[in-house]
Amino acid sequence: MNTQPLLQVDNVRVDFPQGKGRVFQALKGVSLDIHPGETVGLVGESGSGKTTLGRVVLGLTAATSGRVVFDGENITRATAARRRQLGRDIQVVFQDPYGSLNPARTVGDTLAEPLMNGPHLDQATRARRVAEVLERVGMPSDTAQRYPGQFSGGQRQRIAIARAVIARPRLIVCDEPVSALDLSVQAQVLNLLNSLQHDMGLALLFISHDLTVVRHVSHRTVVLYRGDIVEQGEAGQVHNHPQHPYTQALLAAAP
Repeated sequence: MNTQPLLQVDNVRVDFPQGKGRVFQALKGVSLDIHPGETVGLVGESGSGKTTLGRVVLGLTAATSGRVVFDGENITRATAARRRQLGRDIQVVFQDPYGSLNPARTVGDTLAEPLMNGPHLDQATRARRVAEVLERVGMPSDTAQRYPGQFSGGQRQRIAIARAVIARPRLIVCDEPVSALDLSVQAQVLNLLNSLQHDMGLALLFISHDLTVVRHVSHRTVVLYRGDIVEQGEAGQVHNHPQHPYTQALLAAAP
């Protein structure tokens, strides 16, 4: 594995003002790194700060202090223009696939959009790339001409994954990408993410409340509790021999 991390989160703190001088500390100085081609699972219950950390990496929430470094570049305070450029390298898959897909646009138009931000590709090349990525995520050949509302939740999440990978990014933040899906569909989507990660050399920050799901996709696991990391290590070790009582409780609560 490359010794230089692709992503470094260094002592990141996020405070949310609560009024009357009170502050909620969502993150209390969190540090982690992700290497090229590695999946790091970030696990914790609702309110642990895991989604906040993902949003900081994506530039959607500002860090109160600390740094986010991507491929050696400090992107903690990146401008909006730089963030748009970084969109080719850093993508996201959200929990709700329908909420993240424009219902008024065809799937083909939605998937072609990330290709507009890089080197110029003619319409035929973009259409070919769309067809290729839809096939890769297991969707029918006529998907590009249809609308998101015509698909099931699992199919929509496959489309959202296709949009995330079409521009060949280096890092994808997956924020609870299977928690809204039936168990059988969850397994299919997790296997798809594993396959894409392996074939494309993607780095993934995989955020979930379910330690068993994280075990299925991750090389390393980081456990977050009330804004602090309480345990981290090789995914199998954390899952099979949890050391912290909170990690043990998460494992006991997993379906």
